[in-house]
Amino acid sequence: MLNSPAPMPRLVVLDGHTVNPGDTSWAAFEALGELIVHPRTQPSEIVPRARGADVVITNKTPLDAETLGRLDGLRGICVLATGFNVVDGGHARSLGIPVCNVPRYGTASVVEHTFALLLELARQVGQHDAAVHAGEWVGSPDFAFWKTPQLELSGRTLGVVGYGEIGSAVARVALAFGLRVLATPSRSRPAESGVGSAELAAVFRQADVLSLHCPLTADTRELVRWERLVSMKPSALLVNTARGGLVCEPDLARALREGVIAGAALDVLAEEPPRPDNPLLTAPRCLLTPHLAWTSLAARERLIAVSAGNARAILEGRPANVVNPSA
Repeated sequence: MLNSPAPMPRLVVLDGHTVNPGDTSWAAFEALGELIVHPRTQPSEIVPRARGADVVITNKTPLDAETLGRLDGLRGICVLATGFNVVDGGHARSLGIPVCNVPRYGTASVVEHTFALLLELARQVGQHDAAVHAGEWVGSPDFAFWKTPQLELSGRTLGVVGYGEIGSAVARVALAFGLRVLATPSRSRPAESGVGSAELAAVFRQADVLSLHCPLTADTRELVRWERLVSMKPSALLVNTARGGLVCEPDLARALREGVIAGAALDVLAEEPPRPDNPLLTAPRCLLTPHLAWTSLAARERLIAVSAGNARAILEGRPANVVNPSA
């Protein structure tokens, strides 16, 4: 009697829309087995959709302990991101389920967006473009005008909180702009030539621009809060392209309203999408973008390619980029 062929592995993407809204391909995953892609998944839909999968792929759909306990036969989880706090990694480890992330895929894109935000704060390009299109230059008696102070970055101090892959790349670009760079200490990455090191309190006090690049943990949650904001220079700017939870949003909104700091630009908020009453939506001198620093096509193509490699490694019994190792 002939042996039946082994069943085809089943892979389920729970929230594929933001990673691939239709401008790239899932072919690398499709080559591994039966692929089911859901654009979005509500909490009540997670278990019915993920049950029976060999590999579950998630971006921001949470997989908590209770959910994981109901997914018999799950061989691994691929997180379509570098951050992996959407999965209870400890409980997954206790069940023998590796959780794999994608490090470094978006470094260039996030660094570029960091400076796009900073340059917009410094020069207000959008406001001046709008003024020109509204006819203010046509009607001006002068060849040049400006509606906001034009801040020159060269010679100022950039404080980097989180000197990892992205933070160190931001530091290198900042040096090319002529900025002085002061970074919080890193256990795994020594400061490069031209980059100073200082403890967190000193970085807050000395920075003309404070840029956040650290992970969100119990220790870093609401790292930017009132007592640290009031220690900053009144002319200082804050940029956050890391995690929204690093900032106490009511405190930052108050600091902007009261002129404690000069401005802020954030690509991330504590709750996404934000509630209509989020205080930063109405705070003055606050530039907000909708968590898009990572979304260049090149970065998302790398994200899919590496994550598909993670899925293949799980199916072959040699998981890679594991963030919850058993030992």
